[in-house]
Amino acid sequence: MTHANDISSPLARFQDHLRRGQLAYQYDAIGDCAVFYPRVIAPRTGNDSLEWRVSTGVGTVYAVTVISPRGSPAYNVVLVDMAEGFRLMSRIEGLPAEDVRIGMRVRFRAFLPDDGTPPYPVFEPETNA
Repeated sequence: MTHANDISSPLARFQDHLRRGQLAYQYDAIGDCAVFYPRVIAPRTGNDSLEWRVSTGVGTVYAVTVISPRGSPAYNVVLVDMAEGFRLMSRIEGLPAEDVRIGMRVRFRAFLPDDGTPPYPVFEPETNA
């Protein structure tokens, strides 16, 4: 098992959190804001001492697009605003693509592909919304 201190890049550290079922993000104390996608230096302040935090996993759909490829099932691409103040692109699983709505409360889940490719965040409808 790799320990967080042994991981050299922000992307590797983010993926390590995902493998443990956690949605990690960085926090810039100088700018008092969340930083996402993980990076070495904060975009607004240039701060290179970013703190790692773990999200509660609760978010709200900010935007949704449904893609309907010919001969394949429809799927969605969403922007999700997380409770901690960052936004990320993902997809909503667990309901038909056409049923995803702006303002829908969602919960993070780590998707761990069987083929060895890196994990990534997906979302499901929040059942207690």
